[in-house]
Amino acid sequence: MTALHRSASATWTGTVQQGQGQISATSNVLSNTPYSFATRFENQSGTNPEELIAAAHAACYSMALTLTLSEKGYQPQQVQTQATCTIESQNGGFKITTMQLETQGDVSGIDAETFNQIAQEAEQICPVSNALRGSVTINLKASLK
Repeated sequence: MTALHRSASATWTGTVQQGQGQISATSNVLSNTPYSFATRFENQSGTNPEELIAAAHAACYSMALTLTLSEKGYQPQQVQTQATCTIESQNGGFKITTMQLETQGDVSGIDAETFNQIAQEAEQICPVSNALRGSVTINLKASLK
């Protein structure tokens, strides 16, 4: 397979605390989607970079787990993953410190121990996990529905 390129853009206007930005993706799934200091640090309604990283991680990991299960002869009916991205104040700045993945699988003919083992293997091949690994702690909790 040839290299794939995916792109998005962001525009910010104004100061960090009073300004606002828009995020767009070439797929148009995000099109001038607003974000701001308040949506990022004050829990106001709207998106933020950490939420988008969490969404990307949840989506990528769900696909990696489905692939790994399929390669081992299982046919998952559904994989659902919740990713929580933690950002903390450190040394006068901010750092993403942890990604918590909680995944549930609806998979016939598999026991919890085997599912958990395959879930751990899938985390190792997930491209987003691999991009984050080394600078962000990734915790995984896997269970069957």
